[in-house]
Amino acid sequence: MTVARYFDEMSYGPAPEADTEAREWLARHKGVFGHFINGAFVASASGKTFDTYEPATGALLAKIALGDREDVNSAVAAARKAQGAWAKLPGHARARHLYALARMIQRHARLIAVVEAIDNGKPIRETRDIDIPLAARHFYHHAGWAQLQETEFADQVPVGVVGQVIPWNFPFLMLAWKVAPALALGNTVILKPAEFTPLTALLFAELAAAARLPPGVLNVVTGEGETGALIVEHEDIDKIAFTGSTEVGRLIREKTAGTGKSLTLELGGKSPFIIFDDADIDGAVEGVVDAIWFNQGQVCCAGSRLLVQEGVAPLFYERLKRRMATLRVGHPLDKAIDMAAIVAPVQLRRIESLVAQGVTEGASLHQPKIELPKGGSFYPPTLLTNVQPTSIVATEEIFGPVAVSMTFRTPEEAIQLANHSRYGLAASVWSETIGLALHVAAKLAAGVVWVNATNLFDAAAGFGGKRESGFGREGGREGCYEYLKPKAWIGRKLRPVPAAPVVKAAAGDFAMPALDRTAKLFIGGKQARPDGNYSRPVLSSKGKVIGEVGEGNRKDIRNAVVAAQGASGWSSATTHNRAQILYYIAENLSGRAAEFAERISAMTGASAAGARAEVDAAIARLFTYGAWADKYEGVVHQPPLRGVALAMPEPQGVVGVICPPEAPLLGFISLLAPLIAVGNRVVAVPSEQHPLAATDFYSVLETSDVPAGVINIVTGSAVELAKTLAAHNDVDALWAFGSPELSTLVEKLSVGNLKRTFVDYGKAIDWMDRTAAEGPAFLRRAVDVKNIWIPYGE
Repeated sequence: MTVARYFDEMSYGPAPEADTEAREWLARHKGVFGHFINGAFVASASGKTFDTYEPATGALLAKIALGDREDVNSAVAAARKAQGAWAKLPGHARARHLYALARMIQRHARLIAVVEAIDNGKPIRETRDIDIPLAARHFYHHAGWAQLQETEFADQVPVGVVGQVIPWNFPFLMLAWKVAPALALGNTVILKPAEFTPLTALLFAELAAAARLPPGVLNVVTGEGETGALIVEHEDIDKIAFTGSTEVGRLIREKTAGTGKSLTLELGGKSPFIIFDDADIDGAVEGVVDAIWFNQGQVCCAGSRLLVQEGVAPLFYERLKRRMATLRVGHPLDKAIDMAAIVAPVQLRRIESLVAQGVTEGASLHQPKIELPKGGSFYPPTLLTNVQPTSIVATEEIFGPVAVSMTFRTPEEAIQLANHSRYGLAASVWSETIGLALHVAAKLAAGVVWVNATNLFDAAAGFGGKRESGFGREGGREGCYEYLKPKAWIGRKLRPVPAAPVVKAAAGDFAMPALDRTAKLFIGGKQARPDGNYSRPVLSSKGKVIGEVGEGNRKDIRNAVVAAQGASGWSSATTHNRAQILYYIAENLSGRAAEFAERISAMTGASAAGARAEVDAAIARLFTYGAWADKYEGVVHQPPLRGVALAMPEPQGVVGVICPPEAPLLGFISLLAPLIAVGNRVVAVPSEQHPLAATDFYSVLETSDVPAGVINIVTGSAVELAKTLAAHNDVDALWAFGSPELSTLVEKLSVGNLKRTFVDYGKAIDWMDRTAAEGPAFLRRAVDVKNIWIPYGE
């Protein structure tokens, strides 16, 4: 080829990155790697290994130790032994260690980038310019949180020993996302990398040892799915942080139910990429390249669903197809390619199968005529148009370089299509009208929204999803709380099992009998008879019947959830309005304080002074959350780019509440008030034994301007009603306080839509103790934080 022809065609030649050092590193280990436990590499106790292969060629890379129960036990023992001393270090000492790890990553950045490209199959350009620098950024950022821990998290303590299971699509970056905050805040770690991509985790362990990280603080146990399951189920691990598929996330939620383990799940996605007719079309086309063909589409938050406004759809598709024809697929170490290899043949077959099924269901297939490398696992950039919202390719995560597209007419239709998914991880909105873009961003069910951009990440900005995309956040202050627990909750004791009261027969006399009254349910702002038309007696502490309440059932819960859904305007009400109503509730309760105290005393046997103290504390608690309603606000992150990320707390939606058996008014208010203060709607089940304080309370609500459906009260069996709430797919979160069995039940049954749960595992909170029973610890659990990224400038 002549020089003139090169200038005419402007074609790229190969620009391979040297892999000499990476191959030498593999050779030094003789292609065999053990686990990293207690500061040293050790062989698997069983002597078993498994093979890891190079996706671009199919060639064997190394033999990796296959972790079994004995290996996991050794790693957990090392982590447990190290955790106390690591947590007791001054924050500055831990900050120095994380700073050393960040510097070590930077010094060896090219080696790590090449090993990652070889092991994962992604382009060296991405590992070199995105993954490794961002990993170093995470260690620097969290070194800062370690330095500030004593002042910024003074009321928190480390969770303890953390098991972390990471995926194969971003092996090194996912390691940094999880390891950095855990270590910074005083926890120790057992990390299991994906079986397809273990090498950079092992390289990092080697670098950590060289940086003199204390033995046992970081442990890496390699293996397959069974090894991860052993970590999840281990009794001496305090927290599990998992990134991976929704299916496995469900299994983890079920396996950890009732164990008391803290849990963070970052799961699958089917993220919408919305293009309005006033968007910069060429900018949006480049955005699609970054959204779905970055890392071969093997990205949980990939913008895989293109929603294009009808007026610009033909032009957009024309330019997108033209851009697709210029994409280059090649060897991962070629610096001049756009896409490289799929991680493994099994993943390639899944992509091929789903695309074929989408075409069968009516989608139009477009793949540019570009040459794929011979051998290895490669798939071309793919566009499917004319896709129906119910098609498998529109609903299932393909996890490959496949964009599916459909059109819309109005912003409302775009929002409806975008939210027509069981996932809720991320979204992109493209419009030159910032008001429209922010309006749509606020309406999207997603943990992250990018405006006129995509796939922007930073250690200071939280990342995580809603719905079946999981719960919890990684990065920023909100990510730190995932590795901490309130100091005030340490040492809680199991609440005593309340003795079942025995009805005592009342001797007949000539006094006039009381008028019969059965407290109804409170649904949609109205008193309602229970569907089953059954009631249950409420007894005093001496066994005397002092009233009856309705026996709620599945249909009553269904009606309450429908009413709560219909009250969605509460979530968009102004914070000032919500604060006023909370103050008004407190005012009206105050006017009837003596009546409520008398009722509490009659039900529980509390002294008159004790009952009055509970009512006064409930009034004060309503004032507390009235105060917080317009002060629990978002923050503006300033990531290292021209733009900002708005971290906005959003209500979770419809929340079920199973109230504790004790403190029938104060426990009820302590759970209800933070939820409604931030805009949730509630279906509450009062204390099973002492429900009359809550049923009396609905007359307070009726006179306090609370919109219908915001607060719904269903009396009855805590366990039976919890079953219905936990299994209900239109309930977004569930708080349950009671027996250990109740907590286990709620966590296990919540796997259907992976609702966020807040349970006490049967350990009682002193509801009179303000440090333990009110404030940000409850507010944080009442919201999800949505990060809206807004770049600016040219």
